[in-house]
Amino acid sequence: MSSHSKSLTAHAESVRAGNLYRLAIVGAANLKGKEVAEVLSDRNFPALDTKLLDDDESLGKLETIGDEVSFIQSVRPQQFEKVDFTFFACDQDCTRRNWKAVRDAGSAIVDMSYALEDEPGAVVRSPWVERQLGHTLTLDLQPGPSVAAHPAAVVLALLLLRAQKFSSIKTAIATVFEPASEHGQKGMDELHEQTVNLLSFQPLPKNIFDTQVAFNMVGRYGEHASPPLANVEQRILKHYQRIAGGGAAMPSLLLLQAPIFHGYAFAVHLQMDQVADVDQLSQALSGEHVNIAQPAEDASSNVSVAGQGNILVSVKPDANDLNGAWLWAAADNLRITATTAVECAETMAATRPRGKIQ
Repeated sequence: MSSHSKSLTAHAESVRAGNLYRLAIVGAANLKGKEVAEVLSDRNFPALDTKLLDDDESLGKLETIGDEVSFIQSVRPQQFEKVDFTFFACDQDCTRRNWKAVRDAGSAIVDMSYALEDEPGAVVRSPWVERQLGHTLTLDLQPGPSVAAHPAAVVLALLLLRAQKFSSIKTAIATVFEPASEHGQKGMDELHEQTVNLLSFQPLPKNIFDTQVAFNMVGRYGEHASPPLANVEQRILKHYQRIAGGGAAMPSLLLLQAPIFHGYAFAVHLQMDQVADVDQLSQALSGEHVNIAQPAEDASSNVSVAGQGNILVSVKPDANDLNGAWLWAAADNLRITATTAVECAETMAATRPRGKIQ
């Protein structure tokens, strides 16, 4: 672990030792909300109380946080009184309806819906990439919303920044395979229903994707799908630029909807300024949050990374270009998003002195 990583870890530990915080998760019943609750528990985030909030369909449902069971409650302005951190894991419309009430109540905001990415004062963040770049922790007594960077942008930024330690990158071309879980439970349900209906020769539901995604690979959704796949592709590139900075190689990107339920897969071609020695490139890529798959192990896949917080990468030479190399990578999209969000809250915790809200 680098000295900078150790200093951030020590800071997080000192925060945990001195304070307990009240939290709220908006969208607690959906996939991102459940994942952030699990990461909060796994990282022993010093929570005194966590409110689970969601829409009418989920009211009264039981959800587990650590060893405790809580009821899903409705999203109302008074729910945010005396809350230190609010995680928006809901859809964008819900975030836009509620975030100003949260801000006015004095709560710090971590946005996982991307609704606030262009709001004045909002910052798109990836603590993983910040540590890779050696950014020092700066404290803002009135921080704007922290927007958790898109998981595909986080993966690409971390890999390309580390590859640049081996050699300058002439070109980087990435094909990214989008999982249905990026559209929440409804996206996974539609992929499942399409698969079942195809096998039984029944009409296909198309409420989410507006096209066939089961047993299919598509470069764009139907015209009624929201958001369009092209918009997601643009968000990945925008978030990549914001977190990686001007010194990082800018990848050419193609985003495809794959017939997979969960986990991103990446095919990345790098053309370097020198011969792409696979061993040296692998060594440059490996480290915190990145595991290099060994030849004797199973290749990287979205199945093998399910539930894991790290990126799994296989490196192979380009048979037609001595200066070229292929990265085949996989990452759990929900776990990376939730970890990014919780780490953002940990770094913001120094702005919440003991007793300010409690």
